Amino acid sequence: MTDLSSGTNQLLSIAKGREDTDPGETAEWLEALDAVVAHVGRDRAQYIFDRLAEHALSVGVESARARATPYANTIPVSQQPPYPGNLDIEERLAAVLRWNALAMVVRANRAYGELGGHIASYASAADLFEVGFNHFFKAADANNGGDLVYFQPHSSPGVYARAWLEGFLGEEHLKHYRREIAGPGLCSYPHPWLMPDFWQFPTGSMGIGPINSIYQARFMRYLQNRNLQRTEGRKVWGFFGDGEMDEPESIGALSLAAREQLDNLVFVINCNLQRLDGPVRSNGRIVDELEAQFTGAGWNVIKVLWGSDWDALFARDRTNALLRAFAHTVDGQFQTFSANDGRYNRERFFGQNPELAALVAHMSDEDIDRLRRGGHDVRKLHAAYAKALSHKGQPTVILAKTMKGFGMGTVGQGRMTTHQQKKLDLDDLKQFRDRFRLPLSDEDVEQVRFYKPADNAPEMRYLHERRAALGGYLPRRRAKASQGITPPALHSWGQFALDASGKEMSTTMAFVRMLGSLLKDKTLGPRVVPVVADEARTFGMANLFRQVGIYSPLGQLYEPEDMGSMLYYREDTRGQILEEGISEAGAVSSWIAAATSYSVHDLPMLPFYIYYSMFGFQRIGDLIFAAADQRSRGFLIGATAGRTTLGGEGLQHQDGTSHLAASTIPNCRAYDPAFAYEVAAIVDEGMKDMMERQNDVFYYVTVTNENYAQPSAPGNSLDAHTREGILRGIYRIGGDAADAQVQLLGSGAILNEAIAARTMLEDDWNIGAAVWSVTSFTELHRDGASCERLARLHDDDANVPFVTRALEGSRGPVIAATDYVRAVPELIRAYVPRRYVTLGTDGFGRSDTRQSLRAFFEVDRVSIVIAALKSLVDEGVIEKTVLQAAREKYGKTQEAHDAPWMR
Repeated sequence: MTDLSSGTNQLLSIAKGREDTDPGETAEWLEALDAVVAHVGRDRAQYIFDRLAEHALSVGVESARARATPYANTIPVSQQPPYPGNLDIEERLAAVLRWNALAMVVRANRAYGELGGHIASYASAADLFEVGFNHFFKAADANNGGDLVYFQPHSSPGVYARAWLEGFLGEEHLKHYRREIAGPGLCSYPHPWLMPDFWQFPTGSMGIGPINSIYQARFMRYLQNRNLQRTEGRKVWGFFGDGEMDEPESIGALSLAAREQLDNLVFVINCNLQRLDGPVRSNGRIVDELEAQFTGAGWNVIKVLWGSDWDALFARDRTNALLRAFAHTVDGQFQTFSANDGRYNRERFFGQNPELAALVAHMSDEDIDRLRRGGHDVRKLHAAYAKALSHKGQPTVILAKTMKGFGMGTVGQGRMTTHQQKKLDLDDLKQFRDRFRLPLSDEDVEQVRFYKPADNAPEMRYLHERRAALGGYLPRRRAKASQGITPPALHSWGQFALDASGKEMSTTMAFVRMLGSLLKDKTLGPRVVPVVADEARTFGMANLFRQVGIYSPLGQLYEPEDMGSMLYYREDTRGQILEEGISEAGAVSSWIAAATSYSVHDLPMLPFYIYYSMFGFQRIGDLIFAAADQRSRGFLIGATAGRTTLGGEGLQHQDGTSHLAASTIPNCRAYDPAFAYEVAAIVDEGMKDMMERQNDVFYYVTVTNENYAQPSAPGNSLDAHTREGILRGIYRIGGDAADAQVQLLGSGAILNEAIAARTMLEDDWNIGAAVWSVTSFTELHRDGASCERLARLHDDDANVPFVTRALEGSRGPVIAATDYVRAVPELIRAYVPRRYVTLGTDGFGRSDTRQSLRAFFEVDRVSIVIAALKSLVDEGVIEKTVLQAAREKYGKTQEAHDAPWMR
């Protein structure tokens, strides 16, 4: 393609409705710039252009330039390097991969029509991937950690097809595509949980891949700057769809990537102009929109729009007729062009005016039909990838224009229904074979047989040689770090919690003190990654600013306002805290990068992400679920937890549901401790579980901001019985269970209310009560369900649920109160051996004092007492007059009103 001339600039001016009042003067200025380019070079011309732009702004002249450049390739032919590969072999190899990817989906849906699958996405993206596989994606070896690749999820069949040729997958795997239960199946999209030795990153939920890849690239710089691992030379590649960029997560961290100059990051956006149902920007151009968006965010933008067959047309186009036509063609029309043949495009596109018609007068309809878009031309893509790798100081996005369903003929290419295309009839399959010149017989095509060249075939030798030159095969995943980390003994960092002796503190403060001590440990300390989405001071973490510093790749270029303070805001290139600002999605993406470092970098790290618990599972639950899929290991600390501890903040800040959400994630171990020593026990076990034993779990721990007297652990240490109870979910902390008439279960912030209720029952009504701390309804539920299953399938009655065994020997009804919705304590109803009553905070939060909120939601000590007395009345243990007297004593005689969750 020729360089854009002054005519193009004039064209753009006219297109924007600006009249040139002195064409001669304009021509002189443009000729002067052309002369600089010709005689001194583009770099000098760029410098002069930028200085002129700065000077213009300084004298009040604003630019009216379009934010998007002309609809042409960024890299002109003159700057396109020679292609280093064998084009003929690569084309044959890509054809094989296209066929096997298609065959996988078609075969599955012939046998089982409900399995689904996608053909069209890989058809458009095949060349985007293959240029990377053949020339750019470096695998990990002894000397290099390798590149990281986030694959476009709908293109997974193509990645499977390549892994089969490489020998990693067998034909049986391909035959069991999307059938994972009874056979060696393949999952629908990239899922590390389902294929832990293959997929590294889950990208199936749109928007998660882009933001995760940005923070992964940033975390690599974090490791480098903290001298934990050398990561220079490694790239993060993200392959995403143009429609996916509508997701707020996709664009939410673009400015961070530019601000931190992450030139180790490359986005390749597959601009096939089509979402699931139709055009992405039917009445506009998504390429222009993305160019403006990424340029504005500070990225380096490379457009790959037209293939090499267009070069001759652009060279002959002296009047910029093509660029004028493109400027007035919207994506909905481009899609229609891609769905039709050369004859249609001759009439409808090139027939718009004599200039365009003349450009293709010498070409047949078949020649026009073969004019490829840039994303299907490996030479154009190679030039873009190479330029992206050499670019310094900015992340790069490559906007590659493709056709969805490329090569799928009349039923697939560019059609509105192409995304849903799962089956092709025999004629369409034959047309696909012929289009890509595949050596398949009619019977092979009819049976949709997989095709694998002989081991000594040129295509197979080439495939293995290219991957060997790049260090090995991708994708592959490391399931465990080569060496685990033994955490420090609990007493070295948590003794204050075991021997609290009634000191007043919140569990949040207790946790932060533990974290500070862990950071000082010589072995584990450097591996600890504190993550916070703003609010560090709210959580009492300001002392860590000075202790370990806040990570910034630029250091601190200013004198902080609070420099004279002992706890001043200190940024440092070797800072340890990842302070992400007001972005929970960004903070958890940082946490994921650290929590998967054991696999991605063979470097176990221990991240603690502390945040307002309401802004966890409710706001970014999909990202947390993706973290679970990715086998993350780390701590999520839900602070200011519960619906009544964060009194004045009100509805949107008060969390009553996070533990319910956590209970749905199989590898999330969720705890709601009430006391500092319980927090210590959970953190100690979590570190051993994840760092030493290398189990693929993560821990969700809720802590509160309410100060109260912290008791010491029984015996000022964690005996085996207490530790087991804390970790498995329940243990008794007060009263004789056998003598008590009622059992009170309290969780987290409400445990102290249960303790107070026990005193009221004994002092006011002479009723004995035992109190139990429930640290995890989720763990109790999972244990109960497991035991129930074993009994159902194996007549194994020896497996009694832990909560059932714990309550054996006790008597009376069981009352459970929690700061979360009733559905949380209801998780264990099936395993509680007697009458069971649950109290929770269903409904919307409100602003008020803690005690008023607890009374409002009926989880306070009075409500627990009333619930206990009512249960005893129902069981005939006490007279109803006792309950009536209690209602009068505690002011519960008002007329019936709607429940809190109804208001």
